[in-house]
Amino acid sequence: MHVVVLSDPDAVAGAAAERFITAAETAVGERGRFVAALAGGSTPRRLYGLLASPGLRDAIAWDRTTILFGDERCVGPDDPDSNYRMARETLLDHVPVPGDQVHRMVGEDDPERAARSYEAILRELYPGESAPRFDLVLLGMGGDGHTASLFPGTTALDETSRWVVANRVQALDTTRLTLTYPALNAARRVLFTVTGGDKADVFAKVFVRRDPRYPASRIAPPDGICVVLADTEAAGR
Repeated sequence: MHVVVLSDPDAVAGAAAERFITAAETAVGERGRFVAALAGGSTPRRLYGLLASPGLRDAIAWDRTTILFGDERCVGPDDPDSNYRMARETLLDHVPVPGDQVHRMVGEDDPERAARSYEAILRELYPGESAPRFDLVLLGMGGDGHTASLFPGTTALDETSRWVVANRVQALDTTRLTLTYPALNAARRVLFTVTGGDKADVFAKVFVRRDPRYPASRIAPPDGICVVLADTEAAGR
C-alpha cells in the first residue's frame, strides 16, 4: 500500500492518468492486452477527461484495451446515476476503444441475473483462472469507507467465491452490482483516487490503520500493487 498526498483534485487526476498509461503500456508489452475495471462516482471524472484529451488519448493502445466496471447502480445505461453513462460521456465516446471490448454491467436487468451474467463475461476473459487478474482496477472511497459497492454491513463483504454479486445496501434502500474481494484483490494493480474533506474522518482509519470495519481497508492484493492518490483535504491529518 503506497499513499501519495497531492495538492488538489487536479493533481490527483494528473497522477492517476500517468499511472493508468503506465499500467496500459506494461500490460500490452507483457501480455498483449490491457484489462481495466473503471470506477464510478464523481472523483474519476477528471481522470477520464484527461485520458480522453488530445494530449493523452494516443498514449494508450485502445484497440488492445478491454474496459470493465467495478460496480453499477441498478439503472439503465442512460440514467444520470449510471456509472457506465459517466464513463461513456467523459471517456469512452472520445477514444477508439472497440465497442465489443467495453463490457458494462446491465443495471436495468434483474440484479441477480445481471451479476451472474457479468461474472460469466469475466470468466470468458479469464478461462480456467481462480480469479480475474485485472491489469488495473480503479477505485474510490466514500465517506463511510465503502469502495466499489462494498458497503459496511452488507452481505457482499463475506463473499469468498463469486466474482460479482448483487449487493443489497439497506442504508440506501437499494441494490447495487459489485465486484467482490476475490475479484478486486486478484488485480495486478489497484489505484484509489480519493478527494474531498468528507473523506478525512475515515482516511487514516482505512489507509493507515487498515481498520476492517471499513470495506475499503480490505483491498489488499497479495500479488499486486495498491496505490492511493489523495488530495490534502481527503488525507486530513
